[in-house]
Amino acid sequence: MARRPRKETAAPTAPVTVTVCRGCCCGVAAKHPDVDHPGQLERLRAGVGTAGRVRAVPCLDACDHSNVVVVSPSAEGRKAGGRPVWLGWVLADDMLDEIADWVQAGGPGVAEPPGTLDLQQFAVSRRVGQGLPN
Repeated sequence: MARRPRKETAAPTAPVTVTVCRGCCCGVAAKHPDVDHPGQLERLRAGVGTAGRVRAVPCLDACDHSNVVVVSPSAEGRKAGGRPVWLGWVLADDMLDEIADWVQAGGPGVAEPPGTLDLQQFAVSRRVGQGLPN
């Protein structure tokens, strides 16, 4: 029996992913009572739109930097050398807007982050970095 030739399909492309910590310290009124945590998530989702995806996770184990957001590169960004960028103390609307603008521009590996986000970046241990959920 002859095999049918395989149909050529384009490999799916992974979008820029914005992971928002909503664990014990991030996203809770007890630590940041003046922040509208659900509103932050909605603002990010609206700003990112179809350029990427935004997801909330229970804890990223970087509590000293709360509120933590990780911007992970798209497949294209990874090919260009982009790596996840960890941002801490994301508490103000202008920070959320800058993250959304960066995602709209292509994110890590494709576009440079807005200069003010440099102040928010921090490094995590390999253990924490490898624990980032997919």
